[in-house]
Amino acid sequence: MAQPQSCELTILMPCLNEAETLEVCIRKALGYLERSGVDGEVLIADNGSTDGSQEIARLAGARVVPVAEKGYGSALIGGIAAARGTYVIMGDADDSYDFSSLDPFVAKLREGYQLVMGNRFRGGIAPGAMPPLHKYLGNPVLSGIGARFFKPGVRDFHCGLRGFDRQAILGLGLRTSGMEFASEMVVEACLAKLRIVEVPTTLSKDGRTRPPHLRSWHDGWRHLRFLLVFSPKWLFFYPGAVLFAVGILANLVLLFGPVEIGSVGFDVSTMIYATAAAVVGYQAVLFAILTKVFAEREGFLPAGPRFRAIADRLTLERGLLIGLALFVLGLAVAVTQVLRWGSVDFGGLDARSAVRIAVPAALGLMLGFQTMMSSMFVGILTIPTRARSNPPAPEAVPDDVAELDLPLTPTGTAP
Repeated sequence: MAQPQSCELTILMPCLNEAETLEVCIRKALGYLERSGVDGEVLIADNGSTDGSQEIARLAGARVVPVAEKGYGSALIGGIAAARGTYVIMGDADDSYDFSSLDPFVAKLREGYQLVMGNRFRGGIAPGAMPPLHKYLGNPVLSGIGARFFKPGVRDFHCGLRGFDRQAILGLGLRTSGMEFASEMVVEACLAKLRIVEVPTTLSKDGRTRPPHLRSWHDGWRHLRFLLVFSPKWLFFYPGAVLFAVGILANLVLLFGPVEIGSVGFDVSTMIYATAAAVVGYQAVLFAILTKVFAEREGFLPAGPRFRAIADRLTLERGLLIGLALFVLGLAVAVTQVLRWGSVDFGGLDARSAVRIAVPAALGLMLGFQTMMSSMFVGILTIPTRARSNPPAPEAVPDDVAELDLPLTPTGTAP
C-alpha cells in the first residue's frame, strides 16, 4: 500500500539497538495518532542497529530510514530530512518519554510556534529516571548557561522530547553529529529568532537493561563547549574586557607611586602582572571581534545591529591609525626613558622609577601592535569575494529515501 507523500505530523525516534523498548514506543505513538485524529506517521531513523530494531519497527507499523553516518545528531538530521510531516516531534526510543501524550506539543505547533520544547522539571521526573548528577548539576548548569547566553525562554534546555516546524529547522542548516545536536537546535533557533515555547512533559525511567548511549562528563563537556563557541561575547569578550579594565586601572593607579591597602603594599611588580592581565584581556576582546566577523561572513552567527554599527565605524584604516597611535605613544615614552638614561651617561637608575615608566611604554607598544595586526586580519576577512549565493539547486530527497542506506547531508540530500 502506497504511503502518502505528506502529512501533518511525523513522530521521529533515533534508534541504535533499541530492540527492548522500540515496539512499545511505536505503539504509543501510533495510538496517539489514532486517538487524536492527527494525520501522521512514525519514523525511525536507524543508525546502524544490529539487534533487529529495523524489523521490529516495520512490523510495529513505523517507517524506517537508515542513516549511515554515526551519531545522535546524524540520525536526527537524516530523519528530519526524510520526514513527511509538516511538523516533527522527536524523542528517544528508550520509553522514557510518553509518546501517547503529545497534545500540548501539537497545539503549540498549530498556533505557529516553530520550536516547542518539553520541560521535564515542570511535568515530572519519575524516581530513578534521571541520575542525580544530571538532575541537580548537569541539566541546571547547562540550561542556566544556555538561558544566559541565548535567552531562548525555556528552562529545560536539553529535553529530548521536542516538536518543531520541519521547514524552519531544515532552514537552520544543523550539522553537529553527536549529542550536542540538542544544544545546536536551540541555539540556532534562538539566533534565527524562531518562535520558541515550552510545555510540561514527563520523564520515566527508561526500559532498557543496557547502559544508555549518553556519557555524562564527555557529552556534558561537548554541550558546554558548543554553547561557549557559539557565544563569543561570553567566551572572549566579557572575560577579556574585565581583565583589560582591571589591568589598565591598576597601571594608572600605580603609575604615580606605590599603594598600600592595610598591611598590603602594591608596587612595580604588581604593575607587571597588571600589564600581563591587560594584554591578555585585550587579546581576548580582539578574538571576540575576529570571531564575530568570521562567523558572520560564514553565515553561522548573525551580527546584531549593535555590532554592525561598531564594525561599520571601526574600519581597517581607523584600526591601523588607532594601533599606530598606541604604538607611537609607547615608543615615545620608551625613547624618553632612554634619553633620560643617556643624561646620566647610561649609568645606574633607580630600578623602581625605571620600571614604573618602562611598563606603560611596553604596554603601549604591545597594544598598538596587536591592534594593527588585528585590523589587518579583519581586512583580510572582509575582502569582497564572488558571491556565494545562487548555488546549484540541491536535488530533491528521493521519495524512497527510506530504502537507501546512504548518509544524509545536513541539508537532507544524499551524496
